[in-house]
Amino acid sequence: MSAYVVRQITEDDIVGFHAAVESVALERLYLSAFEAFPFDGTVAYVREAIEQGYPQLVAVADGRVVGWCDILPEGRPLYAHVGVMGLGVLAEYRGGGIGHALITAAIAAARTRGFERVELQARASNARALHLYEKFGFVREGLKRRAARDGDRYDDIVCMGRVFSIDG
Repeated sequence: MSAYVVRQITEDDIVGFHAAVESVALERLYLSAFEAFPFDGTVAYVREAIEQGYPQLVAVADGRVVGWCDILPEGRPLYAHVGVMGLGVLAEYRGGGIGHALITAAIAAARTRGFERVELQARASNARALHLYEKFGFVREGLKRRAARDGDRYDDIVCMGRVFSIDG
């Protein structure tokens, strides 16, 4: 596997980030979308994350974005202390520790940013991701049965959360 660097996203990464999201989305196995959002929406999303100082990390290898992990606010005032995590790694770069490195950096940044809780949702069929999240202290908090559908295929959605304690 090529060497990679994990760092906060910049505007120079927008094209690569959009391409990485598109690649993972087209697999139709891991994300809630089957294609990337329109490019203009991606530009606005990244710019807002940068302006607000939200954790939005990318992994860069071979001169391109090969993965990302972001933790952004849930959006409503009652949940201002909660961040929602998203993660993706290009297929050819999986299994080499990039996801682990991205989550490590994103959680550290989320704590610095003041989030007290991080939530995520993952497909129940994605055992590898669920195991990784549990390594980071995420706890299964609920199950949405048959919440995901692609054609005639259904999957359950596992809701997970991690609350930061004062000491870790």
